[in-house]
Amino acid sequence: MLNGIVVKAYNSYYYIQSGSKIVSCNLRGRFKKERFSLTVGDEVTYTMTGPDKGVIEEILPRRSILKRPLVANIDQVVLTFAAVNPDINPALVDRFLVVAEYSELDIIICINKTDLADLDAVSQLAGRYEQIGYKVLTAAAKAGTGIDTLRSLLYNKISVFAGPSGAGKSTLLNAIQPGLELTTGEVSHKIGRGKHTTRFAELLPLAGGGFVVDTPGFSFTEFNDMEAAHLMDYFPEIAAVAPACKFNTCLHYKEPQCAVKQAAADGRIHADRYQSYLEILTEIRENKKGY
Repeated sequence: MLNGIVVKAYNSYYYIQSGSKIVSCNLRGRFKKERFSLTVGDEVTYTMTGPDKGVIEEILPRRSILKRPLVANIDQVVLTFAAVNPDINPALVDRFLVVAEYSELDIIICINKTDLADLDAVSQLAGRYEQIGYKVLTAAAKAGTGIDTLRSLLYNKISVFAGPSGAGKSTLLNAIQPGLELTTGEVSHKIGRGKHTTRFAELLPLAGGGFVVDTPGFSFTEFNDMEAAHLMDYFPEIAAVAPACKFNTCLHYKEPQCAVKQAAADGRIHADRYQSYLEILTEIRENKKGY
């Protein structure tokens, strides 16, 4: 049997890359009966049934999984936001960060379109997240700014680009590796969001080694699988302060003698970040009531 990685899934066919060769594969019937979710990034074994066709025999254990968008075996996620057009929304950045933290992935925040933005405002926002411990890059894909730095962080890793539509993910990837020719779209003036140009996730090989994934853009995140008690773990600065709370069951909402609330009041936790925590906490608790 041969080994490879799923680089694209489309119309019930799975395209497996092994070395420099791409093979179109079907799933064995037993996988369909088990309703196993095979996705881009999965490593598999397969046998050939024709010159460029095969059948998947085994799905190897996953190292990681990003649930939305669904991609397996990722090393890092590049959360991409536009500085302007559409304007960056820190609350949305926080929501994406929570999803990435929940998936236990290394995180890079990339702020694109900085050539069109107020650089002082971009620097201030970047500093907020750098202070927490996140790696933040600024770029201007169309001007070529920051591309070499971003490219150097992608080699020999599987990286997924995620973020709201209109952030310029496809434009960044085209700049990182000319020849990808990914379709890009303009931001709708009517709705203030980017038009969806990527219709399905695809794992794209980099010339110097590694893969990147361009994913369908989306502008919201869901937290249905999360527990309210664990949300603090996905805010590093809150997790660092939480052990000082009087009660170990503290959710940092209305409880007395809460170290997190005090840290937010003192400015040691940014007020916007604490507000994002409260909004997501409320959403999680409301979701649980619906069951």
